[in-house]
Amino acid sequence: MATDALNWDERGLMPVVICDARSGELLTLAWANQSALDETLATRRTVLYSRSRGSLWRKGESSGNDQHVVAVTTDCDRDALCYHVLPHGPACHTGAASCFHDRLLESDAPAGDLRRAIEYLRSTIAARRGSDPEHSYVARLLRDGVDRIGKKIGEEATEVVIAAKNPDDDELIWESADLLFHLLVLLEARGIDPDAVGSHLLQRAKT
Repeated sequence: MATDALNWDERGLMPVVICDARSGELLTLAWANQSALDETLATRRTVLYSRSRGSLWRKGESSGNDQHVVAVTTDCDRDALCYHVLPHGPACHTGAASCFHDRLLESDAPAGDLRRAIEYLRSTIAARRGSDPEHSYVARLLRDGVDRIGKKIGEEATEVVIAAKNPDDDELIWESADLLFHLLVLLEARGIDPDAVGSHLLQRAKT
């Protein structure tokens, strides 16, 4: 569909919903004009329009938390857009994975906290790759490589087994979180998308 079929408002703007392309989680609600959309389509990077500054806003330009745009869709009235993105770091300026983190009503559906945690960690770990190893534990692990990360995984796996033999559930949860975190760092070090592990697990479940 050509962009000239879109219905911009009287200011030449259109709301943009930004969603995580992997999880479907809503990350940000913002605005775009024709120039922002054109640049997004050309670069596959999130570009928006800042109404307060009156200029284009290139996501991650100052924070480093940019977003790779894998698809752009419009609603049935063609007056709203959705950027489907792979985020490299938190979407919100507060450091939260999503701008929508203040709850007015708690969901009565299963929380899915593990999925959200993995999505947050995977993007944060990727963003730490370029950080100073002297100030970032993740950057230090990535610098030291697979041998160092593998050693940590071995240590954390042992601690999970020990915790499992004790009656304290909180200890087992804590150690399991440490193990999962270091596994995600290892996958990042090897350049393996955690979704590849998920796909393999699903394939196993079908056999």
